[in-house]
Amino acid sequence: MQVVEKSNEGLSRVIAVTIPVAELNEKLEARVKEVAPQVKLKGFRPGKVPVAHVKKTFGREFMGEIINAELNETSQKALDEAKIRPAAPAEMKLTSDMDKVIAGQEDLAYEMSLEIMPDFEPVDPKTLKLERPTYEASDADLDEALTELAGQAKTYEDKKGKTVKAAEGDQLTIDFLGKLDGEPFEGGAAEDADLVIGSGRFIPGFEEQLTGAKVGEEKTIEVTFPENYQAAHLAGKKATFDIKVKAIKAEAESKIDDDFATRIGLESLDKLKELLKSNLDQQYAGAARFKLKRALLDQLDEAHDFPLPPKMVDAEFDGIWQQVEADKTAGRLPEEDAAKSDEDLKAEYRKIAERRVRLGLVLAEIGRANNVQVTDQELNAAILQEARNYPGQEQAVLNFYRQNPNAAAQMRAPIYEEKVVDLIVGVADVTDKPITKEELLKEDEDEG
Repeated sequence: MQVVEKSNEGLSRVIAVTIPVAELNEKLEARVKEVAPQVKLKGFRPGKVPVAHVKKTFGREFMGEIINAELNETSQKALDEAKIRPAAPAEMKLTSDMDKVIAGQEDLAYEMSLEIMPDFEPVDPKTLKLERPTYEASDADLDEALTELAGQAKTYEDKKGKTVKAAEGDQLTIDFLGKLDGEPFEGGAAEDADLVIGSGRFIPGFEEQLTGAKVGEEKTIEVTFPENYQAAHLAGKKATFDIKVKAIKAEAESKIDDDFATRIGLESLDKLKELLKSNLDQQYAGAARFKLKRALLDQLDEAHDFPLPPKMVDAEFDGIWQQVEADKTAGRLPEEDAAKSDEDLKAEYRKIAERRVRLGLVLAEIGRANNVQVTDQELNAAILQEARNYPGQEQAVLNFYRQNPNAAAQMRAPIYEEKVVDLIVGVADVTDKPITKEELLKEDEDEG
């Protein structure tokens, strides 16, 4: 094998590799001799097919297999020989006449175009100084969480009074029948349906027209389905609903006690408080880690300045810009971004892409220097967790990752990053800094 560096510009390299035809033919002869005793062909006794006939019959097929194997093996050997660490998989281009190569008449020659890892010395993690924000859940936080939970687990009881009329916040039990042009339509009827006035569960105008209704009252209301209604045959149409009010209930006062805890499936109020306190601690710990990691990434970004592989930056930017355009189409762009020109936005997001690539390379180099590895067990655990996010489709998700190495690699990347962050935090000079809950939960701009 002959390896020649044809181009060397910045981080871009073009490597030419040549495998002499003699080597290919030698491997072909060995392959033919190896399989000849097992070949069965019509007109020949088993194992007695002449080697020359085997070569004539299967030579092109065997040479094709040899060429594929050589491309896979020699490409990595060539990079090792040239002492090159690629930043991404190389683009391969065959430069020989493949018909002649397969026929055993010409050398196998190809070129690899790639970008290499920049040569830089990462900062020593032990020299970094970080402040870890800390906040412990208070009794007030726990009371707030209990109140919020009670609000989510509302109960209703029959509304009392001389003249009971439905009002905002009341829960009505109704029968209804929807009609288009006087004819009932599919999906437009229900019995004993519960509806809270003001909840916004029904189409606009439906709930409001039930304000003031009484138990036993029957009435017909008119509504217009929204233009973007999910059922196309109803979108924008006017309809009537015949309604019978069967019960009116008011929200019951939620007492946060043992009975309340039992009603939502826990043993006691103390057990509920214990669970909520644990959840709050996890939430605040996660927020603290996010801020600590952000501060760490800021320091790493400021401490390094080296050339970046252009294609890596382009790929990162393209992914960001694709999301920006999708958000723009859906009207989800933040106000400050919506007011900017595409040119200004692209300049800002390219800087973000450069930051992400730079930090990715720094973390990868620190991880490599410290032999950080993602085990198969860790990767499988992450894939299992991802599968659980799709109830009923778990096996399909697992199969997807097993059959798509690139998807599995994408799953591995954030695990690796978190392990490197843990490594750095473990050896850096970290000081705890108490902060308020508001400071802890304040959202920072995400720049990667």
